[in-house]
Amino acid sequence: MTAKVIDGKAFAATVREKVAGHVARLKEEHGITPGLAVVLVGEDPASQVYVRSKGKQTIEAGMNSYEYKLPAETTEDELLAVVEKLNNDPQVHGILVQLPLPNHMNSDLVINAIDPAKDVDGFHISNVGLLGTGQKSMVPCTPLGCLMMLRDHHGSLSGLNAVVVGRSNIVGKPMAQLLLGDSCTVTIAHSRTKNIQDIVRSADIVVAAVGRPEMVTGDWIKPGATVIDVGINRIDAGEGKTKLVGDCEYSSCAEVAGAITPVPGGVGPMTIACLLANTVTACCRANGLPEPKGLTA
Repeated sequence: MTAKVIDGKAFAATVREKVAGHVARLKEEHGITPGLAVVLVGEDPASQVYVRSKGKQTIEAGMNSYEYKLPAETTEDELLAVVEKLNNDPQVHGILVQLPLPNHMNSDLVINAIDPAKDVDGFHISNVGLLGTGQKSMVPCTPLGCLMMLRDHHGSLSGLNAVVVGRSNIVGKPMAQLLLGDSCTVTIAHSRTKNIQDIVRSADIVVAAVGRPEMVTGDWIKPGATVIDVGINRIDAGEGKTKLVGDCEYSSCAEVAGAITPVPGGVGPMTIACLLANTVTACCRANGLPEPKGLTA
C-alpha cells in the first residue's frame, strides 16, 4: 500500500483562490481592501526570499501589500515605532514582523507590541491565550494550514488519536490546541519523551514538527495513519549538493501511512496561503463583517 500524497501546493492554490474571491467581494460590496504589512529587519537571505514571496502573493490575491525593510542596525525603539504606526493605520489589517530579528532585539517584546487583532502570525500572548481557552483568536499560519489539510482529508477529526511531535510555540503547542478544538485526543511528544516510537505508533494523525531531519521512520507509523510533516531541513546530498527533507523519512513512512504530505510541496505552501486568509479574517473582524467560511479554525 502506498500513501495518498496530500498535495499542499494544489491545496494552497484553492485557499488563495477563496481568499481572492473574498477580497473581490469586500472591494465590490464594501469598498474595503485588506492590507498586509510585512516588516523585515536586516539582511537574512531566507527571510528576504520569504518576504518577497509574501508580497507577491498578497498582491495576486488583490490585497494591498506594505513592505518595511529596515537595516540590521535599527534600534529596538525604532522598530517599535514602526509597529505603533502600523497599529494605528486603518488601511493595515495584518502586521507581520519577520523572524528571526537581530540579536540586539527582544522578539517577544516586539511581537507583543503588535495589536493582537492585527497579529496575523498568531504569536501575540493574547492570541495564544485565546486559542488555549477555545476563544476567537488569530491562529498561527502553519498549524492552521495543517488543520485545513486534515479536515479536507478526514472530514471530521472527532475522536481520532493525534500525536504532535515537537513542542514549539510556533507549531507544536498551537497545533495541539487546534486538534483539541476539533475533538481529537492529543498527545505532545518531544525529544525527552520515553518510548516515543510506541506513542507515535498509536496515532491516527501524526504531526511532525521537531526540526530533526528524517527522525520519524515508517516503523513508527500505524498502518493507514495520516502523516503531516512540518519539518524543512537541508541535508548533505553528496558532491557538494544539498537537499530538502522533512522530519519524517518520506519513503518508509509513505509505505505505511494512509496519507502523507511531501517535503517540499506539503505544509510549506499552506503557510503563506493561511497568512493571506488570516489577513482577510482580520479585515472582516475589524469592519464587523461575517468571517470568511473555510478560512478560519
